[in-house]
Amino acid sequence: MVYSILFCATVDYHFKAFHLPYMKWFKEQGWEVHVAASGENELPYVDKKFTIPIQRSPFSLTNIKAYQDLKDIIEHHQYRLIHCHTPMGGVLARLAARGARKNGTKVIYTAHGFHFCEGAPIQNWMLYYPIEKMLSRYTDCLITINKEDYNLAKHRFDIPSIEHVQGVGVNTETFQPISEKDRAERKKSFGYQPDDFLLFFAAEFNQNKNQQMLIKALASIKEEVPNAKLLLAGEGTLQKTCKELAKRLEVEHMVRFLGFRKDIPEILPMCDVAVASSLREGLPVNIMEAMACGLPVVASLNRGHRELVKDHQNGWIVYPTDIDGFSNKLKLLAVSEDIRRQMGMTGRGMIESTFSVQRIVNEKSRVYQSYMKEKEVEKWAVH
Repeated sequence: MVYSILFCATVDYHFKAFHLPYMKWFKEQGWEVHVAASGENELPYVDKKFTIPIQRSPFSLTNIKAYQDLKDIIEHHQYRLIHCHTPMGGVLARLAARGARKNGTKVIYTAHGFHFCEGAPIQNWMLYYPIEKMLSRYTDCLITINKEDYNLAKHRFDIPSIEHVQGVGVNTETFQPISEKDRAERKKSFGYQPDDFLLFFAAEFNQNKNQQMLIKALASIKEEVPNAKLLLAGEGTLQKTCKELAKRLEVEHMVRFLGFRKDIPEILPMCDVAVASSLREGLPVNIMEAMACGLPVVASLNRGHRELVKDHQNGWIVYPTDIDGFSNKLKLLAVSEDIRRQMGMTGRGMIESTFSVQRIVNEKSRVYQSYMKEKEVEKWAVH
């Protein structure tokens, strides 16, 4: 007999980037794994993949068709477990699974950072909070990835089970430090000088990621740290605006707009500092990957960064409006290789002890196993 689980998200790349270890875990337990999302990516460990037109915008009428497709899939396959991710994937899956839940299907939703949080705009609370409050009645288990969201959910949502799991984990073999000699050689192979002071941030260019802050901080240190280079990986609607800002502040020669990259594991270890300017984060993987590579971190204050970056230990947290404070931390790191090395080692240790993929697989498997007891799943077996 074979039991089955459906993973659902807005786009299939979400699973390719973050959830393959958990799909693999289900296969190792003898379960059948299905995926429903938009996109044409091939995914390992998946028995059936359903391409449905989920759109990110909650106002897209295409989501009506996506909802109906998802409802048909769920009713046909009668899953024992459904685990949904991303805002619209979570909305549509929980709505589509209402009938199935009456027959015993359990629905798990991972909130990768509520849009309503401490310091969030009032419109976020007015729009997203009522939706999540309503959907909580169709959720058997809510997984949060930071303590702030966990505490909020505990106080405001009536859900049978609310869990705090430390994100999706980082592969500490893929992301790891390299020697100073290898770092110098790798810098040269990418077209930089061995003594260039490389700052790295990978994120979509949008209002929330706030790359303008990093460009302004770079401009304020350009005289004292002329060898600084800001590497910005990613694409997005505000990339042109950021390029114009770099030119206006006369640092365009110090900023590298890398575009979408698949070689982040090769780029990160050669860099000197990870920087992050987001206004809102759940528990950012880009910071965890940088820490795994032994980089100190200077990041803006938000709930996700606060969980990962500890002042004077593996980096510093700075208010998003404090350009001078951000710049001062960069200047300190630029002149002290010892501080960079010590903070980097501390960050690597934090990842290994708390945020590694294997540790998170163990945490999440505990959640899954509570719904996988033989007496509970027997009637869901597919012969």
